[in-house]
Amino acid sequence: MRSQVKVVFSPIQQFDQVVDAAEVLSFEAARQWLDEQFVKHDCEPMRGSGKVLLADKILGIASAAGPVAFADPAWSLDYARATSGALSKALLRVDVAKRTLSY
Repeated sequence: MRSQVKVVFSPIQQFDQVVDAAEVLSFEAARQWLDEQFVKHDCEPMRGSGKVLLADKILGIASAAGPVAFADPAWSLDYARATSGALSKALLRVDVAKRTLSY
């Protein structure tokens, strides 16, 4: 199964990545990559309780990394592989401006 990850910063600034099933990270590897990137980019918990959900990590990393990171094909592919592996969905839309994740 192929996965498509679309990251939207604005109507004119969007990044699409298609990931083949063989490229998708396992759930554990995806979580580890997301955890590392969340810390690397100094992301803050979105909730007052301090609990960080996978969706919060995915949105937080995209927001903190910004369009510059997604312009790097290798990093963008790693993000898509991890996001697809963490959520196991064929189509993901990460809307940074609206702070929404849909699939």
